[in-house]
Amino acid sequence: RDVTGVQTCALPIYSSFIVAERVVLTTRRAGLAADEGVRWESDGKGDYSLEMIERPERGTTIVLQLREGEDELLNGWRLRSIIEKYSDHISVPILMPGEPEGQEEEGKPKPDVTVNRASALWTRSKSELTDKDYNDFYQHIAGEFTDPLAWLHAKIEGVYEYTLLLFIPSRAPYDLWVPEARRGVRLHVQRVFIMEDTGQILPRYLRFIRGVIDSADLPLNVSREILQGSRAVDNIRTNAVKRVLRRLAELAENEPEKYATFWKEFGITLKEGVADDYSNRDEIAKLLRFTSTK
Repeated sequence: RDVTGVQTCALPIYSSFIVAERVVLTTRRAGLAADEGVRWESDGKGDYSLEMIERPERGTTIVLQLREGEDELLNGWRLRSIIEKYSDHISVPILMPGEPEGQEEEGKPKPDVTVNRASALWTRSKSELTDKDYNDFYQHIAGEFTDPLAWLHAKIEGVYEYTLLLFIPSRAPYDLWVPEARRGVRLHVQRVFIMEDTGQILPRYLRFIRGVIDSADLPLNVSREILQGSRAVDNIRTNAVKRVLRRLAELAENEPEKYATFWKEFGITLKEGVADDYSNRDEIAKLLRFTSTK
């Protein structure tokens, strides 16, 4: 009776077979009798088994049997680093056994601890957030110890729905001129981290921008090929570029000292936009600065 639902929730698990040779999923929906649980099992080679089982507790349990040579995924630190990278901001808390140093007691299980933040700062109202909140979040995602020069935080609703939280750094990253370097914007879909920008979201001349773009319209299994042909991504890119350029113009007009710092660090990079981004070249030209004798 729950076959369709079980198949649907099991399909994304096939990506686990990169590291697992066998996956077992057992589940029972709340409200059903204990003998109406379901067990789904597969070795990832195309076939699977499905059967009704006795399951006293409700909910879902997924067990992965790792392939030989994948033992690093049994390491607590390695698991935590994966969770912090991909699932740090999903709304559901993720628990793991705690590992308090020097506090273990013989025969007593270690208490579970929450290893993800379980909240996404960019989904909160700007009126609820302080400058410290933004600065701390920037340092968290950018791996920096300095505060950003400025940021923009906007929720766009309409044909496509997404949130932008983008930061203008105060100093250039060490890999600014490395062509293979990942861009600083992280793409999320419904709070789940998908990938770092590889040039599809923001143009190359804005590669110094750091932050998060969270879309409600893209699929969770989005790929680079899907991004290249997506109208939603085109809309995100267009709006994000215009808002970044507008924020830079505001910085130049209202806080010239900060803009001078920005220009010293990223001016040469911004100049690339005059040649690369024809549709925004007039806005970019107004942001350019040149040394004069005056």
